[in-house]
Amino acid sequence: MNKVILMGNLTRDPEIRYTQSENSLAIARFSLAVNRRFARQGETDVDFFNCTAFGKTAEFVEKYFKQGSRMLLTGRVQNDNYTNKNGEKVYSVQIIADEIEFAERKSAADANGSGSNMGGGFPQPTNAKPADDDFMDLPPNIEDGLPFN
Repeated sequence: MNKVILMGNLTRDPEIRYTQSENSLAIARFSLAVNRRFARQGETDVDFFNCTAFGKTAEFVEKYFKQGSRMLLTGRVQNDNYTNKNGEKVYSVQIIADEIEFAERKSAADANGSGSNMGGGFPQPTNAKPADDDFMDLPPNIEDGLPFN
């Protein structure tokens, strides 16, 4: 079994590309900073993972996430080993995202600019009433465009 669950913050805005085929496919690449639960003295307490999402999931990342956004990612580990032009073997690993969800409260999203009142986030519904919790309000019918059920 190859399954990874990560929760962390994007270190930069996602890079989005589209394939040149007839049925263009979105590909999002981003880096996720994940805090370690325990760290030894003198060691870093954060790990950085290179991640890739495809299709509707990539479009979801492009639309709703930016540098600093907190994300919950479920996916798998994939080796990307290759031989460089000097003939040296290069070993690398990336995370292929299968599912992505929001992982921050509304107040945190507003603070880093991805909330409902900032550009790039959710538009504020016109019939919205103040919420008693810190979670983001979703616009009506948003489920129709999300890449997961």
